[in-house]
Amino acid sequence: MFARASADHATEHHEAELMSTTPDDIARLAGLDERIAAARATKPLVAQRAQEASDALFGGEAAVSVPVRRGLAALAARRHGVDALVQDHVRLGADTAFLSDELPEDPTLRAAAAHVDLISVSPALATRADLDLLTEAGWTPDDIVVISQVAAFTAFQARAIQGLRLLQGQNPEPADTPHRPTPGRGRTKSTARVASNGRERPVAYTRELLSWTAWVPPVPTDELTPEQEDSFRGKTNGEYFRLLARLPRVLAARTSLDAAIFATREGLPRAERELAAAATSKVTDCVYCASVHARKSAQMSKRPEDVDRLLGVSLQRDADWLPAATAPLAAGQDARWTAVIEFAAALATTPVSATTAHVDRLRAEGLADTELTDLVAATAFFGWANRLMLSLGDPYWPDAAPTPAR
Repeated sequence: MFARASADHATEHHEAELMSTTPDDIARLAGLDERIAAARATKPLVAQRAQEASDALFGGEAAVSVPVRRGLAALAARRHGVDALVQDHVRLGADTAFLSDELPEDPTLRAAAAHVDLISVSPALATRADLDLLTEAGWTPDDIVVISQVAAFTAFQARAIQGLRLLQGQNPEPADTPHRPTPGRGRTKSTARVASNGRERPVAYTRELLSWTAWVPPVPTDELTPEQEDSFRGKTNGEYFRLLARLPRVLAARTSLDAAIFATREGLPRAERELAAAATSKVTDCVYCASVHARKSAQMSKRPEDVDRLLGVSLQRDADWLPAATAPLAAGQDARWTAVIEFAAALATTPVSATTAHVDRLRAEGLADTELTDLVAATAFFGWANRLMLSLGDPYWPDAAPTPAR
């Protein structure tokens, strides 16, 4: 057992050394200075696994062509207000038809672009009927997972870039976002009491265990390939991971990235990483993710009343279901948790509304650069996780809850 652990540690150390010599996309596009690069390098596998996910998503084989994948990513990056990421996808061959203020004329591409608009801006308003529109336009279940991963991963990447820039004193520039409305504009979030599998569906925030059911057929358990099974190692084989296993290389990198951010002792206290995940989930309005990470934060911090205070805040929302303000999420918290919640929540908005003033407050509370880069990574990751959970299925109350997913 010790020999295996030592071998695994040696492998990770070697991988980290290789990574340190090759700038990853997030570092390159954020233009990291020496100070923040050094802080981020204390958890080098975060950068490496994020790059592996990008390479698998945009370089791997899939029925959705690379120009379309990159075009949809450029569209999502534009929605998130990160022009450098938009231009990077264009440089690498993105189909620029997705960057017009009008939807593409081709009905298949039009459906995909509209869906990326929806889950980039208003993921909590996505429904099973939205996935039916993709199916009717000719997209297969595998394709739908690709489209969803492109949109959700770009949300992560955009927030990682913007967050690291903020740590270097750079406020986000005004965003040139598409002027067309998204399919979600004017909707309100579903309050249905029954999930798509016929089970009772939660509509209020909770720290109780929840389960999740997919709107697209997951890979049946007895049909999983060894690669697909390995892609969610350490997790359950529930519907969520069997659905994402339709794109196993991306899921494998994502599973490892999750562990690199959250399952470590270095950096921000684990309870505060989980707090950031819960705050992000409140902004995007993901009841399932908030339940998992509020529960973990409450257990690790031994501050359940403070976590419940966060969960109990009701945010006013506009026609796109974007919160009018996120600062109310920190009401009643102590100074450090106020700074953590306010920064995470503002980094989670679309486009990002966090400023260097948020970073100044975090530093005034004593957070070191290594903790700040960890906070950025934890918050950004849940920009990804929330969008997958919200747009591919819905939560339900289980009889016996499985191990939570991310």
